[in-house]
Amino acid sequence: MKLKMPKLSFWQVFNISFGFLGVQIGYSLQGGNTSRILSALGANVEHLSYFWLAAPFAGLIVQPIVGLSSDKLWTRMGRRIPFILLGAIISALAMFFMPNSEHFAAIIYPVFFGAFMLLFMDTAFNITMQPFRALVGDMVSEEQRNLGYSIQSFLINVGAVIGSLLPFVLNWAGVANVPEAGQKVAPTVIWSFYFGGGCLLLSVLWTAFATKEYPPEEYAQYHDLDSDKPKIKTSFMQLLKETPPTMIKLGIVQFFSWFALFMMWVYTTSGIAGNVWHTAATDSTSAAFNEAGNWVGVIFAAYSLFAAIYAMFMTKLANKFGRKSVYMWSLMLGGIGLLSMVFIHDKYLLLISMLGIGIAWAAILAMPYAILSAVLPADKMGVYMGIFNATITIPQIAAGILGGVILSLVGGQAIVMLGVAGVSMLLAGFSVRFVK
Repeated sequence: MKLKMPKLSFWQVFNISFGFLGVQIGYSLQGGNTSRILSALGANVEHLSYFWLAAPFAGLIVQPIVGLSSDKLWTRMGRRIPFILLGAIISALAMFFMPNSEHFAAIIYPVFFGAFMLLFMDTAFNITMQPFRALVGDMVSEEQRNLGYSIQSFLINVGAVIGSLLPFVLNWAGVANVPEAGQKVAPTVIWSFYFGGGCLLLSVLWTAFATKEYPPEEYAQYHDLDSDKPKIKTSFMQLLKETPPTMIKLGIVQFFSWFALFMMWVYTTSGIAGNVWHTAATDSTSAAFNEAGNWVGVIFAAYSLFAAIYAMFMTKLANKFGRKSVYMWSLMLGGIGLLSMVFIHDKYLLLISMLGIGIAWAAILAMPYAILSAVLPADKMGVYMGIFNATITIPQIAAGILGGVILSLVGGQAIVMLGVAGVSMLLAGFSVRFVK
């Protein structure tokens, strides 16, 4: 007999996702500074997208494994939280080593060490993020699910604001923004990664100690599962065959939206360095390039701030107009924001572009998961959430492979890549029309 899930207090729902705050601080530091670090270590702008490929490949492999494992694992700490803790520890260590890649030159060429740290960091982020998604589906009733994922979106974006602003704030506080003589990476970036790693660990520990997952018997009653029924092993291929149609259609939306995001993360620094600061993307140690890098942190923080504000209203909008409608129009505004960056030559006007991107980002973090969790079988929530992550990693892999090719076709103009991203985001919004 199915029991009605208890209604959680706001703070109980909040604590479930609080660890995502720290994870996103780290993830935003990675997104805003990886290209900057790799460029400083010797990577050419034409090759940047190839270095980023390691991360989505790792996610493609890791997330379904983590999802399947967390569906089956039950410990005194729960089934999702052990994976969240493991990912947090590994990612914090990688955040310490990556900006210090140049100090390992005696062992391996710095740019390759940095790429390896990017691989480990993103793999660990994937280990942590997937269980957080499934944890909301496990713990929160259908009536509170819009609230649960909106709070998660809010915390993600607050973390993104902090992570994106850290290099800028540290520079304002007096930390050097240009590498010292003989060094490659600016101290603002190095200390930002130290701070971000610490925040990641502390916030995840908060969720781990403040959240008590339902034990197996209680979980089975809340999700109408027969705990005494013999477990039938299902092959991975069978799981794919039984994929809900809604998940497939959401996957198409995800492809276009994450293709756009990947392009934005990889090429924004080089794009605005040329379009606004009028400096060459190859001049990675110059004051102008590093100033552009810091401003990328500011505008990325801006879109995250806009996303956090929008997330506070998104629950009411989704309840009134429907998840699908809110999702579609949010992505459309994001596409317009990305396209506008191509034509802007004033750094402050870029903040207007970030408004649309922020709205899209908030919806991307919440709406597909809220829509998907309503159609997934409860006993396979983790593994299907893990498989769904392929709709994030595959478009990033595609963008990484095609990025250098497209860049060469547009004459090496990184800013044009943001226009390509805008078109892709518009296609994502249009694709929502077919989700049922």
